[in-house]
Amino acid sequence: MISILGILVVIGAVIGGFLMEKGNLGVLIQPAELVTIGGAAVGTLVAANPMYILKGVFASLLGVVSGSPYTKQRYLETLKMMFDLFSKARKEGFVAIESDIESSDQSPIFSQYPKFMKDHHARDFVCDTMRMAITGGVQAFDVDQMMELDMDVHHHSLGLPTSALSTVADALPGLGIVAAVLGIVITMGALGGPPEEIGHKVAAALVGTFLGILMCYGVIGPLASSMTKRNDEEHSYYHILRVVMLAFIKGTSPILAVELARRAIPAHIRPSFAEVEKACRAKAEAPAA
Repeated sequence: MISILGILVVIGAVIGGFLMEKGNLGVLIQPAELVTIGGAAVGTLVAANPMYILKGVFASLLGVVSGSPYTKQRYLETLKMMFDLFSKARKEGFVAIESDIESSDQSPIFSQYPKFMKDHHARDFVCDTMRMAITGGVQAFDVDQMMELDMDVHHHSLGLPTSALSTVADALPGLGIVAAVLGIVITMGALGGPPEEIGHKVAAALVGTFLGILMCYGVIGPLASSMTKRNDEEHSYYHILRVVMLAFIKGTSPILAVELARRAIPAHIRPSFAEVEKACRAKAEAPAA
């Protein structure tokens, strides 16, 4: 949501400065120029990308509007969930969590965390990794390699919609020039007319360049940048899952594995040691109450 607020500030500042110089706001309202630039931009996006990337662009833009789901609370819940899973495995053996891994939608542990269950890729990432650990005979290094490969592929897939939108942003100034040239062509055809009409057509042509540059640097470009940061946040979340699972697979105790993962969380949303310990202890003591 803050990205939308920033875009509104950009547009408000541009229009406000224009009005402060006694500009005529009506001159900037040129539907034909907007159709030319916007339509051409959408056309280039559709022409250059398959359907799954177009769906990804739409989904990523919705994600920018809704805000990042990777908050401090989300990380805290994830660490609690992994602690519960590992504690069960440590007390009862890996076989005890086989049903949780194979039927995650019916797991009494995973079902307590609906946000995690809705994130199908994260759920599969955890379950597929722990499934390999349960089968035995797989070295921790090999499991780590598989997790790294999965993360790289997923991160690359997330970057495709961002790259597509960035390409459109880079093309917008050029499309603005195209709209301006078309406006000049129309102006040249009206040279015999009254000066007011010629002036209006020249202004409309210049608005095309203005809209192309504004949409590039003030709207589409910042949205693409925000999508990139959102992808990086998701990649950081998967890194935490990788750290905590690898530590446990190597034989680290559940609480120490969780602590290793906590220290890998980005500093601005990292829960404190006391917060994590309190949460894990509460979950651990709940069955005995």
